[in-house]
Amino acid sequence: MIPVDFGELDHPWHPGAGMTEAPTIHPTALVKQSRMGPWTVLGPRSKLVESEFCDYAYTTQDCDIYNAEIGKFCNIAAAVRINPTNHPMWRASQHHFTYRSRSHHLGAEDDAEIFAWRRDHRVTIGPDVWIGHGAILMPGVGVGTGAVIGAGAVVTHDVAPYTIVVGVPARPLRRRFDAETEAGLLRIAWWDWPKDQLAAALEDFRRLDATKFVRKYDR
Repeated sequence: MIPVDFGELDHPWHPGAGMTEAPTIHPTALVKQSRMGPWTVLGPRSKLVESEFCDYAYTTQDCDIYNAEIGKFCNIAAAVRINPTNHPMWRASQHHFTYRSRSHHLGAEDDAEIFAWRRDHRVTIGPDVWIGHGAILMPGVGVGTGAVIGAGAVVTHDVAPYTIVVGVPARPLRRRFDAETEAGLLRIAWWDWPKDQLAAALEDFRRLDATKFVRKYDR
C-alpha cells in the first residue's frame, strides 16, 4: 500500500494515459490520511479519508469514503457514500458545535471522544464487490467478497459474500452462485494472484462462467 495525502488537490491527471501502477487521482479528488494500492483510481470530486483503498479498486465520480477498508478489485459507481458520519443523538444537541468546538470558538479543544466513536465503526468491504450508483453504506457494516449492492440501496447490516442486496434498507435479493461455487472462489482467491497470473488467466475470466472457472482452478 502507498501512503497518499493530496489535500491540496495538486496531483496530475492524465485521462488519456489510462491507469498506471501508481494510484490515479483526479485533480478534483481529495485524499487525506489514506493509503492506496497499485492500479487504483479515484474519480472526479471523490473523497477518500482515513481509509485503505486496496489494489485495482476504483471509484467513478462524486464518491465519499470515510474510515473504510476497500478490498481489491472493488467497483464503486458514481455518488456512492461509504460510512457517513453519525451524530450524537443521545446528547441534548446533535450539532457539531459540541465536538468541533474550536471551529465555533466555544472551546479550546474539540471532543476527541466523538471522533474515536466514529472511528470505532469502520466499514469493511471485501474483494470484487460492486457498489451501484448512489448506494449508501452505513457506519460499521461489513460487505463480503463478491457481493453486489444495488443502485440507491442503503446498507444497514452486514452483507454475506456473493449476495445481491437492494432497497432501503437493503435486503438480500439472491445469491450470485451456488454454495459450492462460492466456496471454490473463496479458496481460489484470484484477487490475490500476481499480475502475470491474472494476465495468463484473462481468457478464462472472459469465457468461463464462475462454475467452470472454479472447476478449472480450484485445485
